[in-house]
Amino acid sequence: MAETVDELTITYEEGGIETVKELDKKVLTKGAWATVMYRYQEWSPAKEEYSADKFTIRRYQKRDGNYQQKSKFNISSVDQAKSMIEILQDWTKESV
Repeated sequence: MAETVDELTITYEEGGIETVKELDKKVLTKGAWATVMYRYQEWSPAKEEYSADKFTIRRYQKRDGNYQQKSKFNISSVDQAKSMIEILQDWTKESV
């Protein structure tokens, strides 16, 4: 369990193999509720290689001194990420 936002990770190891490899992490919000965006790759046993880059946004709540994951949204491809970026850029232009 993570006591601080900096300790949060999606890295996961199973059977001596890092099945989820965290490549980067950006903290969007801190506090009782934290929002973190990760860039990662997943290990494919069939191909014996890591996937293309994937992205996920996770929300954590701090309870009893530790952060617990409460929700997540996985961005399945670079194309989906680029589409989201375009939409957000359009929306944020409107609010200026």
